[in-house]
Amino acid sequence: MNKKYILFHLNEAFEELQSTIAELGAQSDYDNDDYVVAMSHLYHHINTAWNARNASESDSAECSEENFRKWRRFPKSDELLLDE
Repeated sequence: MNKKYILFHLNEAFEELQSTIAELGAQSDYDNDDYVVAMSHLYHHINTAWNARNASESDSAECSEENFRKWRRFPKSDELLLDE
């Protein structure tokens, strides 16, 4: 498990979530477009933390275009133990 890479992406997701909560509460003009951008950023980091959890240090450091696209996708339900 690539803990360093996981922690990087979970910390990025945490920062985005904190920022989104603060902005939603403080900005009366915060709109759907702002929310879509924020949530896309949040999901990118959460998904990457999950999908790249077993990536080698060299693969995560390189982060090829192929891996970038693969790692940022939503996990399948069975990967998250959500299927009944």
